[in-house]
Amino acid sequence: MQAVFQQNSGVLMLKIISSVVLCVACNASYAALQIQSWTLSNGARVLFVENHTIPMLDVSVDFDAGSRRDPAGKSGTAALTGAMLARGIHAAPTGNEGALSEAQISDAFADTAAQRGGRFDDDRAGATLRTLVTERETAVSLLARVLAYPSFPEEFLQRDKARTISAIKESLTKPEAIAGKAFSKRLYGSHPYGQQADVASIEAIKREDLLAFHAKYYVANRAVVALIGDVTRAEADQIAQQLTQRLPQGEALPPLPPVTIAPGEEERISHQASQAHILIGMPGMARHDPDHFALTVGNYVLGGGGFVSRLMQQVREQRGLSYGVSSYFIPMAQPGPFQISLQTKKEQADQALQVVRSTVADYLRDGPTPAELKAAKDNLIGGFALRIDSNKKILENIAAIGFYDLPLDYLDTWTDKVSKVTAAEVKAAFQRKIQLDKLATVVVGAAEK
Repeated sequence: MQAVFQQNSGVLMLKIISSVVLCVACNASYAALQIQSWTLSNGARVLFVENHTIPMLDVSVDFDAGSRRDPAGKSGTAALTGAMLARGIHAAPTGNEGALSEAQISDAFADTAAQRGGRFDDDRAGATLRTLVTERETAVSLLARVLAYPSFPEEFLQRDKARTISAIKESLTKPEAIAGKAFSKRLYGSHPYGQQADVASIEAIKREDLLAFHAKYYVANRAVVALIGDVTRAEADQIAQQLTQRLPQGEALPPLPPVTIAPGEEERISHQASQAHILIGMPGMARHDPDHFALTVGNYVLGGGGFVSRLMQQVREQRGLSYGVSSYFIPMAQPGPFQISLQTKKEQADQALQVVRSTVADYLRDGPTPAELKAAKDNLIGGFALRIDSNKKILENIAAIGFYDLPLDYLDTWTDKVSKVTAAEVKAAFQRKIQLDKLATVVVGAAEK
């Protein structure tokens, strides 16, 4: 399970959702933006795109503080830490900045018309800010204090824990959430990517856990600051310094254990829902995977291309077994999930599973046709501009480039690399990554065999 932070009238709200729907800047692409990158003296990495078209500044600060860093037995610590950053801040150690309550923080951002938000997934946690350049000094200074001096008030912790527990309990009644939790456990087991918050783990979290987690992971030398807007390189450097100068230095973190591929097994979970919810997949692609582009193009043909995809044609158009079926990869620091998802009538679950598996088997054996390959590449390249048509989208892309240490020309070369993918490369990549006997299957709502 993962948390997503959303801002509504200045208040961060915590919402528990299935990890499979989260993918920041998946398959990102863009044209010819000049990404400048440098490292501050405190170790923070900065990525900057200068854009003077509107008098706005968009900023994000990310840390290696996602759910994969949750302490044992206290899954949910990372999410609560991120959600509570702006619940209150203590006075600066220097004594020149006083404490602020949640209401005072919210009012201060509102006074500058700044929009504050955040993001959170398995790999990272971070904060975002959009501000008028005329108000940037105040807004940036306030965000810097939120990142460095959260007080995690006990009363708000108890409130947020209660809300989180309520959301978890509610999710246990929803077939899609039940399927997502079981699917994640099947794919990742005891790996950090497989750890999920539950009632017991949330109840175990104390204020001291949040303070310790923040001190360990919200550190300057592992911060990634991304900026785009109406400022110069020198001003961007000053802003990045301001955002990270209050943060401590952190010790080196141990590497994550490698993701192992478990034997593919099927799990059926009874539920009173009218339809069966089906998830099929296995760990697939990491951010730095050399097969990234072949898998991206190939997945469009298999299940990422909507009505023109093979899965949709076989499952819906030819047999009417589902209103929709899709497949996708979620690249992460280590192999994220490859997933096929669909819903169908309970009595048709077995037939739908057979059709999906045979379609995947055929695709692994034959690969895409020339016509399918051309259509996939044309669509992906043609939709390129929509992925970078706002400063917000550009910010998401360059933040991902910085956090995952992707080449600075990653987006500049994206369409060219897509255009050069061959059918043979797609077939070989899918055969390397997808193994029929390793595909885990979760069916919620169909009768157990």
